[in-house]
Amino acid sequence: MVMFLTRKRKFFKRISLAVVQLCMLVFLLIFVGFPLIFRYSITLQRGILFLTFITYPKDLDLSNPATVGLFGTRSLNLSVLDPDAEERHDGVRIGVWHVLPLQLAKRFAQELNIDAQAHEELENVAVEKNEELEQLLPVLKSEFPQVTAENEQLFYERMLKLPGSIVLYLHGNTASRGSGHRVEMYQVLRKLGYHILSLDYRGYGDSDPVAPTEEGIVRDALTVYEYIRNVTTNPVFVWGHSLGTGVACHLCSQLSLNFKMSLPRGVILEAPFTNIRDEIRLHPFARPFKDLPWFDMTIARPMYTNNLRFESDQHISKFRQPVMILHAEDDYVVPFELGYKLYRTALDTRAKAWGPIEFHRFSGDAGYGHKFLCRAPQLPEIVKQFVDAYRNEEF
Repeated sequence: MVMFLTRKRKFFKRISLAVVQLCMLVFLLIFVGFPLIFRYSITLQRGILFLTFITYPKDLDLSNPATVGLFGTRSLNLSVLDPDAEERHDGVRIGVWHVLPLQLAKRFAQELNIDAQAHEELENVAVEKNEELEQLLPVLKSEFPQVTAENEQLFYERMLKLPGSIVLYLHGNTASRGSGHRVEMYQVLRKLGYHILSLDYRGYGDSDPVAPTEEGIVRDALTVYEYIRNVTTNPVFVWGHSLGTGVACHLCSQLSLNFKMSLPRGVILEAPFTNIRDEIRLHPFARPFKDLPWFDMTIARPMYTNNLRFESDQHISKFRQPVMILHAEDDYVVPFELGYKLYRTALDTRAKAWGPIEFHRFSGDAGYGHKFLCRAPQLPEIVKQFVDAYRNEEF
């Protein structure tokens, strides 16, 4: 009996020791091994920042925007000349949507072959009186009795030249320009009468599968902006969401140095952050690691070394345009405090003669979170007031 108990104690002791060793090994792998691998792997850093491997909805046909309810929308490709991708002699190809304002889609529903269900939806759209458009309408309809693959580019670019405002929409990481919450925002903006041009950066959607970098995706956004400017002088507002706010601020900072090109009239930042270092510390994925003594050395600092910075708190002090910040209190991906911190930084660092800074807080009780400010009933009026205030102003 004594021998049996002794053997039993030894058995449990061995099991306990094995469990402790396993736990220590798991701890070392997760909290030491992973940070060390992250420090030395730029591929892993880019993968976790850009999340291009997350795609939804699955099997989405981005060449046919009508599949997500965007009738009156053109899908096009632009080529980005990129010194970092010299093996692509024709440049990096990026996918873009041009979403017509709902009023124009209604005016040209027959010419655009909009289906019966969408046509019924358009019947409820109020069309504002536009004397210039009314005068041009007979000419345009005779010029484009039917919008076909052959004249589609000409038609949409002609629409872009008509009086109106344009939104260049820069999405955040994961998925594509066809994701549900992004489409919902386009619907809000097109109802306000704006053209929307939305792109997928390299590595996203139907764009070329080139590894994204900060400089690379800013170059993609610049290419779309240049495309707009080559077609029309109408006012452009740059809208960034989440990671796209970092792209928007970096883009506008670059544009401020270009004295040959007409600049945006305003910048709208939805769920912005100050810089990647601050965002990483507060991101849900980083919570298990952020208190480690080696967190900054192995995770935050290496991203800066590899030029993955998105320093909106620096860029926002380099361009003059009015800025409107939108942030939900219950945003747990990019915490509300970072959007407010960026607002305070802008107030402190921008010249008083520059465009004003607005900050709009959305109550956490509404449940909009990180993605769904598009559902806030007050959003259309907030956006309309901002666009109307600055569409004819130049700073």
